[in-house]
Amino acid sequence: MNTTLSRFLMITNSCEANRPALQYGVWLAQLLEASVDLLGIAERPDRLGAVERQVDETATRLMEAGVNFTARIVEGKVEDVIQEPIQQQEHDMLVLGPLGRPPLRRWVTGRSFRHILAEISLPILYVPAVRWPIRRALVCIGGLSYALTVENHGLMIAKAAKAALTLLHVVPPIDLDYPIAREIKDNWNHLAETNTLPGKTLRQAVSLATDLGLKTELKVLHGHIVEEILKEIKSQDYDLVCLGSPYSAHGLRYLYTPNVTAEVAEHAHVPVLTARFTGPTDPA
Repeated sequence: MNTTLSRFLMITNSCEANRPALQYGVWLAQLLEASVDLLGIAERPDRLGAVERQVDETATRLMEAGVNFTARIVEGKVEDVIQEPIQQQEHDMLVLGPLGRPPLRRWVTGRSFRHILAEISLPILYVPAVRWPIRRALVCIGGLSYALTVENHGLMIAKAAKAALTLLHVVPPIDLDYPIAREIKDNWNHLAETNTLPGKTLRQAVSLATDLGLKTELKVLHGHIVEEILKEIKSQDYDLVCLGSPYSAHGLRYLYTPNVTAEVAEHAHVPVLTARFTGPTDPA
């Protein structure tokens, strides 16, 4: 996976709820000196005019911000249209917000974000609300090396924004009865000091952040993963949340799954960056 953030794919289907993502994408592209490919998607013929207006507004903001960009408009379903540019592997991140699906459709087929998260390996920045400047960033570490992918992206943004960084690992209730699981369960409150794979990964994550000169705090909590992450976000008022997603089966149950990522993104009401690990899986 590309570890840079120099070219964004920003999309809109003219839904008003997606407007914060467009505004945030412009701001972040300027901050990171990234280029942008802006893609307007008319999912129905009667939405073409609205898509054109939103693309024009965003193009104007990009020009005013001095961001290099391209813009085009196509027709089709968002989930289908974005496959082509993503398959070309020219982008480092997809920026999008809520797509305004009708409640009945969400109930029958699920939220579009979950489908996109499951089908696309590109890092995704989901922006339900604008939060800038980024003063505090939270990176959720699942305890294995796949989480370092999203940490690298989070570190880039935090460094550019001069934000304070919190690294968070949540140890859920563990009912597995073998040595690794018992060691994690018995030592969760000082996990980073252990020789377990999560402990090693947490130390590596802290080292990466401190080497960049970031003010960094490590937190290890115990409980239901989604609940603990959401409580942490609410209590500390973070401006950006980053979660890794392996999207693969694994013997240990403490991995963060795409469902955890989706649930946090849908309920946190802050920008959420997720990146799927595409390299070798850690040994169990």
